[in-house]
Amino acid sequence: MSMIDPALKEQLTQEIEKEIAENKIIFYGKGTKEMPLCGFTVETVQFFNQFGFPFHVVDVLHNMEKRAVLSEMTNWPTLPKVFINGKFYGDTDILGPMADNGELLTVLKEAFPEGVSA
Repeated sequence: MSMIDPALKEQLTQEIEKEIAENKIIFYGKGTKEMPLCGFTVETVQFFNQFGFPFHVVDVLHNMEKRAVLSEMTNWPTLPKVFINGKFYGDTDILGPMADNGELLTVLKEAFPEGVSA
């Protein structure tokens, strides 16, 4: 991590914080929502599609610096990295059990008090 220029690290940290603040559900993965480029990104897109809430995917496949900053911010080495309402939730290994026990729906309803149609 120390290989990244401090100014670049600060710029990327601010960029990530802005993206997270602007999107109630956002995840960083490999590829886009329309064209995921790894199985885990496909799985995460399919996972969120089932709930019907809007979500945003940031492709960091070729942005190693941003990936490094994200890993440091979250203490989570792998992709995807999911944030809901500004909070880091890991990936579908964490979110799957949360969906099964109803906890995730509570989190999503808190993020979207106006409901799915918004």
